[in-house]
Amino acid sequence: MPEPLRLLIAEDVDLVGEAFEALLAAEAGIEVVARVTRGDQVLRAAQAHRPDVALLDIDMPGKTGIEACAELTAALPECKVMLLTALPGSGHLPRALDAGASGYLVKSMTARQLIDGIRSVAAGGTVIDPALAADALRAGPNPLTDREREILRLVDQGVSTSHIAEELFLSTGTVRNYLSNAMTKLDAVSRIEAVRTARQRGLL
Repeated sequence: MPEPLRLLIAEDVDLVGEAFEALLAAEAGIEVVARVTRGDQVLRAAQAHRPDVALLDIDMPGKTGIEACAELTAALPECKVMLLTALPGSGHLPRALDAGASGYLVKSMTARQLIDGIRSVAAGGTVIDPALAADALRAGPNPLTDREREILRLVDQGVSTSHIAEELFLSTGTVRNYLSNAMTKLDAVSRIEAVRTARQRGLL
């Protein structure tokens, strides 16, 4: 009898994580070996339990799913990563693939699509939601720089310009310049609109 596929689940919403665990643990040939609720817990759990596939939510505290994916694939390249998102837009997809993800699916998929996707990436395949893939091709590369995204994320958290400057060791004028550039790229008339647009397009 073949060894079961060992699976790690990382999902910060307990109810959702428990649902994934119950669903996947009931599937023949799949063993859920660990479940964590933060991105910064993924690598330690993977090193302890050696999963074949890690199923990571994109939006988690501690580290995002993409950051956790990059850390995990660098340390344990034999572990395949499937990222799941409920976030709109395809802007995360290129960064997810750059981070080493083998799969990128939306949470609105069916249980069968999820299970088939997990088995496919475990076998060495790549599984991407077709609508997101097409959207990413149409949208092109992310127009925002890493610094612009970092600053917009802080704006989204309600951090003031002066505190952003202090946290990033920049002048307030430099922070304003980054925000102005981001607003121009996103065709936004305010920093709040820039954050909203970037989130809708999955660029943060």
